[in-house]
Amino acid sequence: MKQIYLDNQSNTKIDDRVFEAMKPYFLEFYGNPQSIYSLGAVSKDALEDARGKVAELINADTNEIIFTSCGTESNNLALKGIANALKLSGKHIIVSQIEHFSVLNSVKKLEKEGFEATYLPVDNKGNVLAEDLQKALRPDTILVSIQLANTEVGTIQNIKELAQLTKQNSKAVFHTDAVAAAGVIPVDVKDLGVDALSFSSSVIYGPKGAAALYIKKGAKIIPQLDGGVQEFSKRAGTENIPAIAGFAKACEIAKAELAKNKTHLETLRNKLIKGLQEKIENIYLNGAAAGENRLAGNVNFSVEFVEGESLFLLLDAKGIMAASGSACANKNLKLSHVLNAMNVDVAVGQGSILFTLSKYNTQGEIDYVLEEFPKIVQRLRDMSPLYSHFVKTGERKKAGPGTDFDHDHDHCDIEE
Repeated sequence: MKQIYLDNQSNTKIDDRVFEAMKPYFLEFYGNPQSIYSLGAVSKDALEDARGKVAELINADTNEIIFTSCGTESNNLALKGIANALKLSGKHIIVSQIEHFSVLNSVKKLEKEGFEATYLPVDNKGNVLAEDLQKALRPDTILVSIQLANTEVGTIQNIKELAQLTKQNSKAVFHTDAVAAAGVIPVDVKDLGVDALSFSSSVIYGPKGAAALYIKKGAKIIPQLDGGVQEFSKRAGTENIPAIAGFAKACEIAKAELAKNKTHLETLRNKLIKGLQEKIENIYLNGAAAGENRLAGNVNFSVEFVEGESLFLLLDAKGIMAASGSACANKNLKLSHVLNAMNVDVAVGQGSILFTLSKYNTQGEIDYVLEEFPKIVQRLRDMSPLYSHFVKTGERKKAGPGTDFDHDHDHCDIEE
């Protein structure tokens, strides 16, 4: 059976060139970079060389990069570290409602410590509106964190405008979670005007176990790990040199091949979106339209009269690995917080499916999905009494899938 991997937002296949760059630091140069003997010095040189390449991807200075283990750690360090460093100046934080849980749950933790938070709404395509941010800014606002691109629906925010607005109307530090964006679209921290930015290796064909937080020179941050003096005393713990070397190589390749990859992904994405819309009725694209501010590899649909989990499992049985677009629904059978914030009807949103494409995917693989997915949808609909009711009457049951996006939603709680 074919195996087609379309869950690249959660993790990408490592590039062979990246793996080759990592090997020497597993087998030969395994010294601790903090040690002063020669084997340690080799690791130290590799660490600083990697820092330069990672910084170059986002146009940062070398000493503005702090290596971490993953995007979640970068976001935790940014939110908690900056908030605690600035708490004598104020305790108000602003984030959007569609942030990753590593941001939202960090803010929930800070609220329990006495901070106050405002959660910005988004429009029905997942855009944060500048006027909403302006209304939320206060004299005691110390931190604004808004995701550069959303992992679930692929919406790319106008971070340059939002950061500029924040600077013009407050003293707040501006952080952006760029895990889904850095290495996928051009990211320049100086042009964006941000003070802090999180990004990661595992979504740009690098290894798991390496990520970074950009923190602008002069910005205050308190370490969240107690230990040694690694990473300019801002993140304690022995550096993972093989993963960091791989991260650096992945950044180098991503920067060189960004335009080529974008063209390839957009071609596949547009074919998949167009094909599914032509073959399946009552299917709705979540997020911005293709050609607008949408990540090149993101396809997220809500399919009426079916459930995302059933779609996910039957696709897997055909060798197609995707994700249920409603992430928290995997456990709780509730609408994802992203679709909920976009005011997607809870019943329709539960039939969401997320395909995220990579440079390794092919036209033939998309053809296979377009052949198999409509059959799976029809199979599930043939078993659905709600779909049967719709076919017979032309009307949707109010309590079932397909209501008018305006009845009460069952909100997805943020777990800690």
